[in-house]
Amino acid sequence: MKKIILIGVLIEFFILLYFYFYFIDLSEVFRYSARYSGRLSLFVYLLCFYLFSLEYKQGVFNFTKKATLVFAILHLIHFVYLSLSVFLNDLPIVPYKLLGGFIAYLLITIYPLIIDKISNSIFHIIYFYYVGIVMAMTYIARIKGEFIGAPTELFHYVGLSLVLLSFIIYGYKLFKIKKE
Repeated sequence: MKKIILIGVLIEFFILLYFYFYFIDLSEVFRYSARYSGRLSLFVYLLCFYLFSLEYKQGVFNFTKKATLVFAILHLIHFVYLSLSVFLNDLPIVPYKLLGGFIAYLLITIYPLIIDKISNSIFHIIYFYYVGIVMAMTYIARIKGEFIGAPTELFHYVGLSLVLLSFIIYGYKLFKIKKE
């Protein structure tokens, strides 16, 4: 487990290092580090959701717990990059838009610590769908051009599609298991 966390942290570090040598301006270093760190978080989130769907029937979430811990650590690093990007690029902060993301970060951080204590499966499902909805809303905002300094890219469509597909595929799988 420690090796996987170390690998994830090293990937985050290499993202920062790459953009540090690519850009002269520190504000751009953190803008792009936040962007690509977020993309890494998306894939780790999708892996967590997949593992949860595999372990859902047994109700024991050993792999999910480990994966969500990695996700929490990597997403907190992403938060640092994002915060520094907002600060260095003097981006406007809209408090009501931050609330959903704040709750998501709180859930992402707490979930691996309490996963074993959650007895009602609906709370696990709420976690995965809420975090996914916040990610989807981020991609929608990017597609709509609502992020300063972040033009719409093909990846935003891909990311949104992957989140929505995971909702459908894993949701169907969980529903099917629940019906059995």
